[in-house]
Amino acid sequence: MTYRRAAIPALAGSVLFTLLLWWAGASAQTLRLGGTSHLLDAPSLTELARRLLPWSYDAPGELPGTPGSGDPGVGGAAYGDLYATGMQIRFVAVLALFLAGALLLIRRIPPTRGRTPATVLALWAWGPVAATLAVTVSAPWLIASQGRGSFRILPRLADTVASGGPVVVAAALVTALLTTLLARVTAKGERPAPRREVPPRAARRAATAGTAVVALSLVVLSYQPVAARIQTSFGGAGMLSEPGDLLRQWLLLGGWSAPSTGATGSWLLDRAADLLVLVVVWWTLRLLPGLLTRTTVPAMAAGAVCGIVLGLLASQVAHMVLDDTGAVWGPAHLLSGLGAGVPAALTFGVLAGPAALTVLRPARGGDTAAASR
Repeated sequence: MTYRRAAIPALAGSVLFTLLLWWAGASAQTLRLGGTSHLLDAPSLTELARRLLPWSYDAPGELPGTPGSGDPGVGGAAYGDLYATGMQIRFVAVLALFLAGALLLIRRIPPTRGRTPATVLALWAWGPVAATLAVTVSAPWLIASQGRGSFRILPRLADTVASGGPVVVAAALVTALLTTLLARVTAKGERPAPRREVPPRAARRAATAGTAVVALSLVVLSYQPVAARIQTSFGGAGMLSEPGDLLRQWLLLGGWSAPSTGATGSWLLDRAADLLVLVVVWWTLRLLPGLLTRTTVPAMAAGAVCGIVLGLLASQVAHMVLDDTGAVWGPAHLLSGLGAGVPAALTFGVLAGPAALTVLRPARGGDTAAASR
């Protein structure tokens, strides 16, 4: 698919995704209306407000100099302007990042000849990735707007990066469906690229190599004693001290420990849900070389990232089914974990995709080398 044909749905999808997130942030005001408490319980309202806050232009009350902050000092307008600037950067970044990823994915996995479901899933998974990167890029401005920009900046950055998951996942799903539909329209008249024939044995080896990279995070680094060591072993002083929380965000795809007494069955169910991530990743990497019109390093890396995000979503849905606390904490509590782990998915997807391609290239020989030029 040419750049010109792919640019139209990619641009439309990025604008739609940005507008949906802006609308979600603007909807946070409705949670403060008096009648809202009759529809939702207090825990659900609190959880929804926390998830919508990363996309809301309404500055929180704790900004210095604002009413209700407890700080009557001057400079409230300046801090408010800084907050608004951070939000502007966030929305511009999410538009640009989703556009870049969608353009690559639509070109390399066009919605033709059996590729349409893969296009939808790839664009859906890319939404949380673009949103996470946008939140990360804009976080320093929003942290500084709270008047303590140099205090525990790394733990606060980690907390900011982890926010907003379920809202982004829902917006990304709507965007993926409409973007793929538009891409099918723009692809009409162009000769569809046939699906590539990949030797099954080579594809399985490549998928296994990429999945092993992901398993390093999900199985080794996410084991509780190892995760605790990552959390506490890196000290330092000054503004860049206490990087443990941030490292866990970008290195750990999950968290598990040895079974406790009398809870082996529940532990096995939880681990089965976690291993679902590896199953989805392996199958994604197994099919990806055949789905791509050209097996380039950026396309394999982006596909691997999307595969990990899809695996995490499948695992999180499985955990939601197994979780029995919904009757106590409400449905918002069950959905709170949806979309978590995206930073680590980005880290290990960028490594897993090229690793799979490195194993695949010798087996495919000149065909892959020519396709990569």
